Amino acid sequence: MSDVTQNKMGTKPMLPLLLSMSLPAMFSMMIQALYNVVDSIFVATYSPKALTAVSLAYPLQMICISFAVGTAVGVNSLIARRLGAKNFKEANAAATTGIILALLSWLVFLLVGLFFSGGFISLFTKDELVLEYGTQYLSIVLCVSVGLMVSNMGEKILQATGNMIIPMMTQLLGAFINIIFDPLLIFGIGPFPRMGVVGAAVATVFGQICSMIFIMTVLFVKEHTVKITFKGFRLEGQVVKNIYVVGVPAIIMQSIGSIMVSGINAIISAADVARDVANAYINAFGAYFKLQSFVFMPVFGLTQGASPIIGYNYGARDKKRMYSAFRIATIIAVSIMAAGFLLFQLAPEWLLSLFGSGDAAANELMLQVGVPTLRTISYSFIFAAMGIMFSALFQAVGKGLYSMIMSFARQLVILLPTAFILSRIDLDAMWYAFPIAEIICLLIALAFFFNLRNKQFKALDTE
Repeated sequence: MSDVTQNKMGTKPMLPLLLSMSLPAMFSMMIQALYNVVDSIFVATYSPKALTAVSLAYPLQMICISFAVGTAVGVNSLIARRLGAKNFKEANAAATTGIILALLSWLVFLLVGLFFSGGFISLFTKDELVLEYGTQYLSIVLCVSVGLMVSNMGEKILQATGNMIIPMMTQLLGAFINIIFDPLLIFGIGPFPRMGVVGAAVATVFGQICSMIFIMTVLFVKEHTVKITFKGFRLEGQVVKNIYVVGVPAIIMQSIGSIMVSGINAIISAADVARDVANAYINAFGAYFKLQSFVFMPVFGLTQGASPIIGYNYGARDKKRMYSAFRIATIIAVSIMAAGFLLFQLAPEWLLSLFGSGDAAANELMLQVGVPTLRTISYSFIFAAMGIMFSALFQAVGKGLYSMIMSFARQLVILLPTAFILSRIDLDAMWYAFPIAEIICLLIALAFFFNLRNKQFKALDTE
């Protein structure tokens, strides 16, 4: 490891270090959030049923993203810990293994996209046009997910070494390409054909592929703290195991979110309300998921900067700096979420109006059901900020199982059953399940943290 990297991760004052590591990721995540919203705005403008279709496709798309990000988180954690312990050979092996695992994950989702897209969408709708749109969109984003898998892996490899600029540039490139090509391909502007929902999917995967090409070029052409080489390389079971000790819980943790979204959509679909009202609730919940990315994405970017610092100093057995990184990052995360809470409380009508279509009746109905949706769910934001930071801490020190348990409890054991029970009273009451779940999950996180503090962290050398 170079002295620059070692000094940066181990000796630089914490707040400047955390900001220098986090701000590029936070900025790029904000651009990603902008893309998510712009993408849905274009789709909604094309057709309200197109927005319903993309919202129904989102959970399975989330599972694909979960495998990409979760596996990369496992690689990131292992590399950071090995660099902190100055074990460069194992850090290189983890990076090379990560690229191979990303390609294997893509092959799995290629098969899923080919054979299961239509069946998944049909679980939630009988509307033929929604089914057609959803199947088209989902097939493309899953079958051509190689760019998603490999670019995420490359980003996390570099982030583990303290390089946050190239990952930021990678995400910006993909997001800008998506934003540019979305309207061109959806509406058929200029020489481009009018492709509708298919155009939205093509723009998405094209941006991901461009990101993959860029970051792989950087990884293999330039010098980095870790080196990726396939010459004479063999997969080692222990390295794969070490990656997935953190990676599998991270995958499950994010995949659980897709199950939660599918569960909420199923609860809405089964409710005793008119079909247009159910579609309005599904669209409002889909709009919420896009809008909340403006609040959550910067916090996730913050964790991308904080996790390597925590992991490095944990590997270096510097408890004081590890705690300092966690404490400062948590304060920043709570501040971001508090601002998001105020936005959702004060301007829900304006936020939802971004997703309006040419159908005035559909717009009015979505506003009617969407305003209480946004206001009620946002009560969970500040509790969620603390939960996210505890999850990042657990992953950084190799305790990904704790993060998985937190997500499992939050979104399956607590949220969905609570949402179902409350929905029997009223669909608007269902949204109180979100703050209830976050509060209970935070209590679980505190129990895990005190257990680690009194045992594993207590043994660290603070000198």
